[in-house]
Amino acid sequence: MKIYLYLKHFPPHGDELNEGTSKAVHGLATGLAACGADVTILCEGAKKDEIYQTKMGYQIASFASKSTKPSFQVSSSLQRYILSNSRPSIFIITGIFHRSVYSLSRFLKQQSLPYIVAPHDPYHPTIFYKNAHLKWIYWYLLERPMLNQACAVQVLDKRHAEWLHRLKIKTPIIEVPNGFSPTDVYPESTLSWHEDGVPKFLFLGRLDAYNKGLDILLNAFAQLREVPEWQLTIQGPDWGDRTTLKQQAKKLGLSQNIIFREPEYNLSPSAIIAPYDVFCIASRFEGFSLSAMEAMLAGRVLIVSDIAGIAPYVQASDCGVVVKPEPEAIKSGILSLIARRSEWKEMGLRGRKYILENLHWQKIAARAIEEYVYFQ
Repeated sequence: MKIYLYLKHFPPHGDELNEGTSKAVHGLATGLAACGADVTILCEGAKKDEIYQTKMGYQIASFASKSTKPSFQVSSSLQRYILSNSRPSIFIITGIFHRSVYSLSRFLKQQSLPYIVAPHDPYHPTIFYKNAHLKWIYWYLLERPMLNQACAVQVLDKRHAEWLHRLKIKTPIIEVPNGFSPTDVYPESTLSWHEDGVPKFLFLGRLDAYNKGLDILLNAFAQLREVPEWQLTIQGPDWGDRTTLKQQAKKLGLSQNIIFREPEYNLSPSAIIAPYDVFCIASRFEGFSLSAMEAMLAGRVLIVSDIAGIAPYVQASDCGVVVKPEPEAIKSGILSLIARRSEWKEMGLRGRKYILENLHWQKIAARAIEEYVYFQ
């Protein structure tokens, strides 16, 4: 089976995978290749057209264009490449409200080539709240037709199909969650847990306050009067909200409790997460949360927004609490976890075991291939 995965900003040589969607596409491509599929990742924005063979068994075909940013223009060399490699294949195009994804879908449709849309975020109502007037126009004119003309929509959590159905999308839905690679896993002997001392909380991800619910998280900690001492670290690349969040923390009187850290790309996520006790993600909308899965692999306990695709795995393994992205619910979740502090090691190991047994990329890819064969 020939499978093309399109992610416009994927790095041309598969290096510096510091962004969640790139890591997810890399993981799926690696798993598919391990299952015997012929896999190529398509990307744009390189200085020149280039084909690169990775050590993980898949190819990267990168095409020259002015930018990796969304655009209504598909690289002409990418178009020629697709036309010259038109043997039976399936295209998985990745992105949500993304002009390049829409434009490529139109080109594929014109060539009668099957495509699956992998939005990576759910079409939850809150995704429409920010810039609502523009989002709804884009939805009706571009996004909805693209989804309706797809062979399938690939979601990270089958629960996210509900939001598509509410929006009158009748395209078949397939679930392909995120997974882990063996290199992501630290030996259990290197992990440790703290049964006393100041509880240390961590958010790890991009500083996008609205999407990641970081403003909600700060408001929740501001209400945490029952816990005399605690520390929250917020770490990741700034998407324009770091200054605003610092100002919010100061206004709430939390500056002494909250640490903002720059991203550390030279360390694995598990190494970053391991010194902390509790991983927090309070997203208003969230496809999966690779960082939360990495926290489970590191044996941490979690507070997770109920919309996140990782939430069912947290519930099933009882390695944390799943909450509404609301200050009072998050506060209650924090208190319930602190009340179980003596169980944190046991809980963390359960979460780690559950991920190891259920979310290996090769297992996920094998199930995905069973779905893809129907759409060639």
